[in-house]
Amino acid sequence: MPAATAVPPGEIVGSADQRVVMHGVHWTHFEAILALRGDAAGPRVTYLQGELELMSPSRSHEGIKTLVARMIELYALEKGIPLSGYGSWTLKNPPRERAVEPDECYIVGDARLKDAPDLAIEVIWTSGGLDKLEVYRELGVREVWLWRDGAIRMYQLRGEHYGDLAHSLALPGMDVALLARLASYEDQHQALLEFRANLRPGEP
Repeated sequence: MPAATAVPPGEIVGSADQRVVMHGVHWTHFEAILALRGDAAGPRVTYLQGELELMSPSRSHEGIKTLVARMIELYALEKGIPLSGYGSWTLKNPPRERAVEPDECYIVGDARLKDAPDLAIEVIWTSGGLDKLEVYRELGVREVWLWRDGAIRMYQLRGEHYGDLAHSLALPGMDVALLARLASYEDQHQALLEFRANLRPGEP
């Protein structure tokens, strides 16, 4: 199985995600890789019809996705939205040969009644890799947010395809432009203070 890294020339390797894509990987081999890994920490996986991506996120990638998660959870708490977080839950659809481990994912409402997240978050820090929306398309995740270059684009699953979404359905009223701007802050504490202040206008 030939493998190729996907860090384009010119990107700063020290701050880039480390990614390898393998081709011609049978689904049973993919399942065996997951079994060998077990619960141990390792590269995040994405699988799409014989293509397997292994990605080790950079510090910058992890910082952004964690800050996005913290703001989402703060928003849900402030607005009284019942939200359950599942991190990089391994989502799989064997018949469609698709699997992904999101940066973050959430269920809104009673998590016992659902077998897929309502919202998945993906940070695109380093270009290249598999088409995440094509993977999510068959996994039943109704809303996906992609952070890239300081902006977040939201997508809603409509039938068999994702379409652009202007306002979040999972988190109604969320100022996604503000969240995207604050997610780039190095100082996470300051970002959260600003985000909370936006949720509580008029408070000191």
